[in-house]
Amino acid sequence: MAKALARAGVASRRDVERLIEAGRVAINGKVLTTPAVKVAPGDILTVDGNVVSDAEPTRMWRYHKPVGLVTTHKDPHGRPTVFEALAASAPGLPRVISVGRLDLNSEGLLLLTNDGALTRALELPTTGWMRRYRARAHGRTDQAKLD
Repeated sequence: MAKALARAGVASRRDVERLIEAGRVAINGKVLTTPAVKVAPGDILTVDGNVVSDAEPTRMWRYHKPVGLVTTHKDPHGRPTVFEALAASAPGLPRVISVGRLDLNSEGLLLLTNDGALTRALELPTTGWMRRYRARAHGRTDQAKLD
């Protein structure tokens, strides 16, 4: 259940589990008490009485993350996040997930998708995707300092 609602863009899987605990999720009119429920084709899912539409087709976006944003949906320290910046600059964008992350003080390309399974496949080293990184450092250094 949590996976189906997350894929439909309702919330993250963990947040969906909290919604279920709070009694806010139903399948075919029956309020759920556990996320351990398989969703079959034709099942009607509701959150707070509102019918959840089917998942959107898988999509991917690229985003140039500037310095000063954290790559997380919720930052416990209250720092600005990539997803807050996206919500402000691209209203109507569905719930997206980053493929990987960049540090607060890093800038560069982030891939974003609406499909958690795709994110996982792209992030796992076992999938064998070639990754190339380019870094730039300012100042002078030598091997001893790097070591």
